[in-house]
Amino acid sequence: MTKGTYVIPDLEISLLNHALILVAEDEPLIALDVALAIGDAGGKVAGPAASVKEALDLIETRPIAAAILDVNLTDGDIWPVAERLIVAGIPIILQTGIGLSAKLAARFPDLVVQIKPCLAANLVVQLVALIADHQMAKTLRADSAGQAAGSPRGQSR
Repeated sequence: MTKGTYVIPDLEISLLNHALILVAEDEPLIALDVALAIGDAGGKVAGPAASVKEALDLIETRPIAAAILDVNLTDGDIWPVAERLIVAGIPIILQTGIGLSAKLAARFPDLVVQIKPCLAANLVVQLVALIADHQMAKTLRADSAGQAAGSPRGQSR
């Protein structure tokens, strides 16, 4: 049994269930720590990407389920990547040593932001919760849309 995996007789459950998680981090030791924590929780890692360009390339070529992103990478800030993920409805966690500017915090009030240093295992636990919330909201929207389409309201008998 691997870390982050729980066994119920004849059933194996992992926290991340093989989800592909984008890691964008230019500090090699932090990137490795986060990648190992994702693997321990049963996820797969896209990256780690040390640059915005590399992260954007991964988004274009891989089915990213969620992301843990450092705010400042070698070639600039992560906002082009974060915005693309947000528009696609993909859950993200931002890591930063300096916090978010008031302008960005106001623009994206629902983002999860962690100030470095933070434990990689805690990031993964938060990510698992974000993915679960995202999947629940998606299911509820689909159920609501299905009920509205099949609703007998307005039909005469």
